[in-house]
Amino acid sequence: MTVTKRLFDVVLALLLALLVLPVLALLLPWLWLAHGRPLFYLSERMKTPEQPFTLWKLRSMAPSDDNAGVSGGDKAARVTKPGLFLRKTRLDELPQLWNVLCGDLSFVGPRPPLREYVERFPALYGRVLRSRPGITGLATLVYHRHEERLLAGARDAAETDAIYVRACVPRKARLDLIYQEHRNLCFDLWLIARTAGRVLPKRRG
Repeated sequence: MTVTKRLFDVVLALLLALLVLPVLALLLPWLWLAHGRPLFYLSERMKTPEQPFTLWKLRSMAPSDDNAGVSGGDKAARVTKPGLFLRKTRLDELPQLWNVLCGDLSFVGPRPPLREYVERFPALYGRVLRSRPGITGLATLVYHRHEERLLAGARDAAETDAIYVRACVPRKARLDLIYQEHRNLCFDLWLIARTAGRVLPKRRG
């Protein structure tokens, strides 16, 4: 990560924190009343092929002792009603500003993978994770909704994993490597703007 990209991440994270903290001050009591504790979901992800970190999100699913792998149709019943709203609006990702400030994430980059997939595909993720993982990125914008549709049809964890490995891992990696080849501050700003355009409510009339 370049000094310019890191400085951009820190400045933007601090500015957004001024907006995010009041939102969290409203969301957290609502979530506590709606589905109780824990309010946050902490997940191990990989920053580099060797270096893990703890990813912070607002909890959107009922807790379970068996929570391995990516989320597919097999976990759909565990998504809470508040969690559906959080996921649709991507408000569940607000705590990742802390990950940005800590240097675990950038605003733009590949989504941070689970350790199991990095260990299963070391050569592929060795290339992808030359870029700092991000909150959003080219693969997120281009492929995320298609990935959700593919995984939604999975009936169990094994089928979710098979679909993810066959259809999602290579296609997202290809897009992440395209980003890596062309990354610059203007490209990052464009990806952030496109992400905001998808998440923020549209004005009517």
